Amino acid sequence: MTEQSGSPKYMQVAAELRSAIRTGTYPVGSTLPSTSQLTRSFDVSTTVVRAAIRELREEGLVFGQPGKAVYVAAEPADTDEPAGDLAHQVRELSANLNAAIHSLNQRVAVLEEQLRIASR
Repeated sequence: MTEQSGSPKYMQVAAELRSAIRTGTYPVGSTLPSTSQLTRSFDVSTTVVRAAIRELREEGLVFGQPGKAVYVAAEPADTDEPAGDLAHQVRELSANLNAAIHSLNQRVAVLEEQLRIASR
């Protein structure tokens, strides 16, 4: 993934996959590449790929069959505006908040460990 933007990586991956579906790279009825192929292709984690697929699933563009594949179900609606609906914005804000909380929890754990070691 070469483009840096203010949106989370999973949103960038979802946007690129959405574009590939729209242009026919992945036509309706075809399968998306495997999670491991997408992680290598976009140079992101499995978690990012799964979140991107979940985003596309919530939009009704793909559906998965456990143990098999993720299939393209529909083409994205042609729209000039970015996915700006309220639910989309809430999901994005929630993802950012969860990432910030996770980071904060990790930093607190490190500080608590340092304090525990220093108080010996």
